[in-house]
This record gives sequence, C-alpha cells and structure tokens, in this order.
Amino acid sequence: MTVKRQKRSASFKFKVALEAAQGLKTVNQIASEHQVSPSQVSDWKKQLQSQGASLFEHNRAGSQHQHEKQEAELYEQIGRLKMELEWLKKKV
Repeated sequence: MTVKRQKRSASFKFKVALEAAQGLKTVNQIASEHQVSPSQVSDWKKQLQSQGASLFEHNRAGSQHQHEKQEAELYEQIGRLKMELEWLKKKV
C-alpha cells in the first residue's frame, strides 16, 4: 500500500517551526500534535532560524525595487511632458 505525500502550506510550516523555536514544548510533542515527523519539525525549525533574517530583508529589497521602478516611470513621464511642451512652444 502506498502512502501519498502530504503537502503542507508555508503558513503551517511557519507556525510549527515557530512553536518549536519558542521551546515551550518538545519537538516530539509538537510533531504528535500536528501529525508530522519530529525530524521534519526540526528541519523546519532550522530553516526558520537560518533564514529568519532574510524574511525581513526580502521585504525591504522588494519595496526598494518597487520604489526604483516607480521613480523610473516618473522620470520617463517628465521627459515626455518636456518634449510635448517644447513641441507646443515651437508650434505657437
């Protein structure tokens, strides 16, 4: 009999890893509550601890990229408006 692998959502993994990182319960207790393997809980906890800082850096980098993109669009619009103004001045 084959057992189908269960795919867990990122929010579920985060919740379990955070619970394990808090240390209020043992990894085995957390694993039995959420019906996952204790080694999986440990892996998720390690991922949370190693990549936790990058979660906050990613948001900052994403907003920085969005800000730069918006700034480029505004400069492009300014350039177009200047060209139109010069063209209109020549026509009048």
